Amino acid sequence: MQEILIPEIDENVPLPTNAAEALPDLTPEAEIEMRARTIKLISDLTGTPLCPDEEDIKVAKEIATAHLANPKNRIEYSKYPNETMAYLAGLVAQSNCMIVDDLSELKLYVVNKLVQEVEHADSSKTRIAALAKLGEVDGVDAFKKRTETTHIIKPIEEVEKELLSVLEGIEYKVLDDADTTLADKLGTEDVISS
Repeated sequence: MQEILIPEIDENVPLPTNAAEALPDLTPEAEIEMRARTIKLISDLTGTPLCPDEEDIKVAKEIATAHLANPKNRIEYSKYPNETMAYLAGLVAQSNCMIVDDLSELKLYVVNKLVQEVEHADSSKTRIAALAKLGEVDGVDAFKKRTETTHIIKPIEEVEKELLSVLEGIEYKVLDDADTTLADKLGTEDVISS
């Protein structure tokens, strides 16, 4: 005879009243990514391909434009078909950010657009201009001239020996009376430097 296992159930644990209450607050980008993963999983499980048509592409671009125009506005994604959401997720993944709330995201957006311009430029002049701008981006620094400074830490005794050897190598010249009168007329600095 098989023994039946009954899991322990915690008592007095509040359950959410609905599914929306159970979900955490997500950014629009995270919600689109979550929906796209779910749509892709269901598509793979059912064997139904996701093929967005021209209307789905147009609506997805309108949603993306609306997000860029007003990032604070929340859009109800559940009213859109799976093909539209899948295409929108592709747009988001391609640029890796839809809402620019901070400068690092703006930099990422600029780099993504420059790379896209390099890949899809019609002329080599446009491609080279985009590559030059991309090379100037902080962090890429393809055209930045660098100078290296090496700091050597030595014991004080070794530094003293090096300084003494440099001082011993200096040649001294004694000035006679003719040189001192010339020094008075021209100024001491001129005679010493000559």
